[in-house]
Formats: sequence, structure tokens, C-alpha cells
Amino acid sequence: MTRTSSDRWCNMSKKKSVPVLLTLLSSLVFLSSYAIANPGNGNGYGNGNGHSNNNHGNKGVGNGQNKAKNKNDRSSRDSLVSVNVTYDRVRPLALNYGLTGYQSLPPGIAKNLVRGKPLPPGIAKKAVPASLLGLLPSYPGYEWRIVGDDLVLVALSTAIIASVINGVFE
Repeated sequence: MTRTSSDRWCNMSKKKSVPVLLTLLSSLVFLSSYAIANPGNGNGYGNGNGHSNNNHGNKGVGNGQNKAKNKNDRSSRDSLVSVNVTYDRVRPLALNYGLTGYQSLPPGIAKNLVRGKPLPPGIAKKAVPASLLGLLPSYPGYEWRIVGDDLVLVALSTAIIASVINGVFE
């Protein structure tokens, strides 16, 4: 019996296809086990969306961590500089220097512009012109910024808002 070239090709392709098939099969098994193991969105075992299984026996008793967290939030807010600049003092300066007509922030972003919170990421902030900056009080470690139509004092190292004076540049 003589073998033709097509028989040899078929035999060689069988030899090459076995490792390829094994590789594909093993990767398929690996990926399917990963998909089965992933409960999705961190909600495995029904504990997502605020439902947890811890602290059932101590209803009404705090776990102490929230108290410490609230204390840290309060201390970071208290450690911010106290600003004695008001709208009534800064608005005439903005008018004199022609720094009006700025657009206010969208309401969803404006509500996050609060003393003690970090400056929202990606927010458009402008430097205060030097002519106006010279008339504002300076605080070491802080800088004045124009955010929307508001004047904001921001901590340089943490980007925590120390003061917001609303509507100065509208």
C-alpha cells in the first residue's frame, strides 16, 4: 500500500492538532472555572448592597470603627485653617478686576464642594489672578482657586477644601 501526499499531510495534521486541541481545551476549562467562581459586582453570598452577615448578635451596639472614623473626619475638618474672608469683602474685588461672568458648577458637582471634603477629581479649577491674589489673605500650605463661580481655599498637600465662598465670580 502506497501513501499519497495527502495521507502524509493528514497524519501530520493529526499529530499537530492534538497539542493545539489540548491547549484550547485546558484554557476553556480554566476560563469557565473563573467565570463560575466570580459572583460578580462583589455581591457574593447575598452580602452586597449593604446586606452583611456580621454583628448579628450585637444589634444596636456600634462596632467602634465608625466612631473612630467619625472622630478622624471631625479632626481633619477641625485642623483646617479658619478663614475670615466673606462674600461681602471679596465680591467687590472681583467686580473691580472684571472677574465676573463665570459659569456655576453643575448641581451634582457643586454639592461636593464643601469644607472638609477633597476637591472633586477632574474639576476645572483656575488660578486666581495675581492682582486679586495679593488682596486675599494667604495661609501657609493653602492656595486660593476659582472653581466655577466660587472662590475656594484648598490645602496643597491633601486637596481638602478649607473654605468655599459661593457665587463670588458670577
